[in-house]
Amino acid sequence: MEAIRLGVIGLGVMGKAHAASVAAGHVPGLQLTALAKCESADFLGSSSARCFPSAEALIESAAVDAVLVATPHPTHKDLCIRALQAGLHVLVEKPVGIQKSDVAAILQARRSDSQVMAVMFQQRTNPIFQQIRALVQGGELGEIRRFNWIVTNWFRPAAYYATSPWRGTWAGEGGGLLLNQCPHQLDLWQWIFGRPCRIRAFCGFGRYHDIEVEDDVTAYLEYENGTSGVFIASTGESPGTNRLEIVGERGRLVYENGQLQHQQNASDMTVFSRQASAPFATLPCATVPHLAADTGGRHADVMANFVAAIRHGGPLIAALHEGAHSLELANAMILSAWENRAVDLPLDGERYARELAQRIKNSRGFRLPRGG
Repeated sequence: MEAIRLGVIGLGVMGKAHAASVAAGHVPGLQLTALAKCESADFLGSSSARCFPSAEALIESAAVDAVLVATPHPTHKDLCIRALQAGLHVLVEKPVGIQKSDVAAILQARRSDSQVMAVMFQQRTNPIFQQIRALVQGGELGEIRRFNWIVTNWFRPAAYYATSPWRGTWAGEGGGLLLNQCPHQLDLWQWIFGRPCRIRAFCGFGRYHDIEVEDDVTAYLEYENGTSGVFIASTGESPGTNRLEIVGERGRLVYENGQLQHQQNASDMTVFSRQASAPFATLPCATVPHLAADTGGRHADVMANFVAAIRHGGPLIAALHEGAHSLELANAMILSAWENRAVDLPLDGERYARELAQRIKNSRGFRLPRGG
């Protein structure tokens, strides 16, 4: 069977890493045949990949069957649309765009149902998050009562935002911490727990840095069944924390420092509370060992799944339409902070787009060019 010919668009840190991985043969069935934007493929050592001066030239070249879009995220929507209109398969780095409506626009550009569209949410391949999801959705914890994720290990000094004039601006990036640092956590949140019905968030816009966008977020998320969640993230705290705690009727999960701790109750805590006669009774619990390792997720696994879907069909690890879920959470948190109120989901995408457009208009930054 002939290999799928891949073109990588965008040769920053991630784009070069993906190109090197494919060129080294780490993804069976995938052949690197094109790169954009570049003049030389010397960074790959020996490679027959052609270099193109722009994403448009690569897309129109007939040198590829599929593209991997790894440019800055504000350019993702237009590049994905162009590639799909050219009949190509598309794998795009996270986030898919800057707002939920970007995903809908991309989906509408597909010419054929046979075109495969995926997003690089490789943390879904991490065994530790797969196990957390299985325990939550399989009912091992009973009915979930609350969960909270503190992700403050994203510290960035002022020099990070000073590297380019588009960084930290609405015009240049369309968002901050929630779009740049937290897409994986927001994707895992909805992948494990599902969509909340309401979000109330407080965002610090330039709280720690001289930037326009959010660098500090505290959000409260409500679910129809009464479950609640809290999401806290920051690029201004050091030392930071990455701790996910999930409490259900039958126990608790804690993910921290790459380890998963599972404490299992002897019975449902609400039942025990109602039936216990002693005023300070304690519900017995036991620690359950888990062997899942925090591997960080593998990009190659997502690419191999992409190849399999092109060749044989079947489910994707993360189909492109699922990229809307994490964007919806991010957009809703920002809108809640802008309007100082709770925001119901599904998100009113048109309302968010209007508010974002106004901030882009007044931004001190500049838009990135749409091409690769």
